[in-house]
Amino acid sequence: MNKHIIQYSIALLALLTFSGCWKYSFTGASIPAGTKTFQVNYFQNNAPLIEPGLERDFTLALQDLILNQTSLELVKSGGDLIYEGEIVEYRISPTTATSDIRAAQNRLSIAVQVRFYDKNDPDAEISQRFSFFYDYDGNAQLVGSQKDTAHQEIFERITQDIFNATLAKW
Repeated sequence: MNKHIIQYSIALLALLTFSGCWKYSFTGASIPAGTKTFQVNYFQNNAPLIEPGLERDFTLALQDLILNQTSLELVKSGGDLIYEGEIVEYRISPTTATSDIRAAQNRLSIAVQVRFYDKNDPDAEISQRFSFFYDYDGNAQLVGSQKDTAHQEIFERITQDIFNATLAKW
């Protein structure tokens, strides 16, 4: 009888341990129950300075991040979670100057206004501006691989911030 109590206790302990772990996520995402799909509507570029293709690249970057960090399925319409918004800032400005009044360093800043809707939880909806920047040498032109690196770095940060605000609740 003592042996059965020990076996029962071990089984109960294992059950409690594993049942508490099923919601754990390495990305920190807390996907609400019943949520299976998401959609990312096309982010229009409404910035005063237009960079061709920026809206497409940002939309794809946000879709990729959510696909890679969750088990949600991407849909074109009718998603449980909806991300939409627009690029509201694309600006290049000098950040430091040399003694002969030239830019020693420039900064590319990108800002995105995001609206997030959760079909199952209207209280989780947000409308928030996310932005980040990339500094580069004042003598360099923001073209080619330099521009690609800048966009990629900024998109990584902004999309992760959006993910954290909407799904990780950080």
